[in-house]
Amino acid sequence: MRVAANPMKKFSSFPGKIGLFTVFLSMVPTVLSAADGSAPSIDKSDTAWIMAASALVLFMTIPGLAFFYGGLVHKRNVLSVLMQCFAITSVMTVIWTLFGYSLAFSESAGDSLGKFIGGFDLALLKGGQFDDLAGSIPLFLHFGFQMTFFIITPALMIGAFVERLKFSAVMIFCIFWAILVYLPVCHMVWGGNGILFDMGVIDLAGGIVVHITAGIGALVACIVAGPRKGYPKSTFMPHSLPMTVCGTGMLWVGWYGFNGGSFLAADGNAALAIVVTHISASVASIVWSSIEWAIHGKPSVLGFVTGAIAGLAAITPAAGEVGPLGALIIGCVSGVVCFWASTSLKRKLKYDDSLDVWGVHGVGGIIGTLLVAFFASSSLGGKRGEDYDILSQLGTQSIAVIGVVIYTGVISFVLLKIVGAITGGLRVDEQEENAGLDITSHGENAYND
Repeated sequence: MRVAANPMKKFSSFPGKIGLFTVFLSMVPTVLSAADGSAPSIDKSDTAWIMAASALVLFMTIPGLAFFYGGLVHKRNVLSVLMQCFAITSVMTVIWTLFGYSLAFSESAGDSLGKFIGGFDLALLKGGQFDDLAGSIPLFLHFGFQMTFFIITPALMIGAFVERLKFSAVMIFCIFWAILVYLPVCHMVWGGNGILFDMGVIDLAGGIVVHITAGIGALVACIVAGPRKGYPKSTFMPHSLPMTVCGTGMLWVGWYGFNGGSFLAADGNAALAIVVTHISASVASIVWSSIEWAIHGKPSVLGFVTGAIAGLAAITPAAGEVGPLGALIIGCVSGVVCFWASTSLKRKLKYDDSLDVWGVHGVGGIIGTLLVAFFASSSLGGKRGEDYDILSQLGTQSIAVIGVVIYTGVISFVLLKIVGAITGGLRVDEQEENAGLDITSHGENAYND
């Protein structure tokens, strides 16, 4: 973009000088408020960007994730996937409003308990006035932006157990999983007095909070629920790859808001996050597709878009700290390792992670969470200066990964057993599975043929 040599030239005329004087006068209240220590005012550019970012992240779930997953299942189950994504969106919104936001971000629970969970002073935002701020944006906007993360995380898990779980079991599990897993982990990582936050863990937009928790929860769920009928001998082909490709595009674009919005500001950090996000996704999609090409002789569309999601998941915790070099390496590593986890590892261990939630999101989240310790260093193109200790940060990142993996796995397993007892079993019966969940669970068909 070309910039005028003299940006003040337009004020050289007398009317322009009046305009400049007017601008100066309009700044006086802001200057005075800063001088006397009064509360800062809303930054309109930051607010506008986070409003857009909130819409982008919600767009990732409905319809992005719904389409991505919906296209991958059999046509007799596509409506069940869409329904689960939309139902989770609505239910999570209610929980977030009632007490979820407060438990995630309040710092009122005390010195000991507050390291692991928030208090209830922000429930229904009753403690917040309409003009309260979160940094330079309205508190209500921070509430709304973070709500979209709360929505997409349990929705990610459903891809691991599609086509076989009761709708009631899915919803009950997701509700209590969000309360008992997401909210404490969110507070520990992002809450101002959370234990992992105090340790200095790096997780810009949810490599730990979103992808590792969802990946582990999904892995445990698909193991406890058991495989789809006929797995692994039967071939489970996507019923609509174009739908999945469209969903991937929505997720990819939406990730700009996911990562770029997590600084809560329209600034250079947001720009960096967006650029490295795009680089990582591009590299991972190329790497995944190239591996398929080398092994099978043809690059598949499904492999290309799955690789892109792996790169997006992996860069999520690191997007605020690494430069283009880090994004290239993280994208490359995630393309290789997530491909292995979604193919060789899954076949060897024989668990039916139907749409590779663990292999892509869980493994990708771990990769990014660990590699950011290296590529955040300025010596490798990152933002951290000379006093940055790579090994010390790697230790912090590793502790966070191990702790969250264990906590999420244990709580998920216990919840699934309880939900199974409540609902008379997690799975639909064999006849319903054969007929499809669309007609048996919702009384509708996606297609008339």
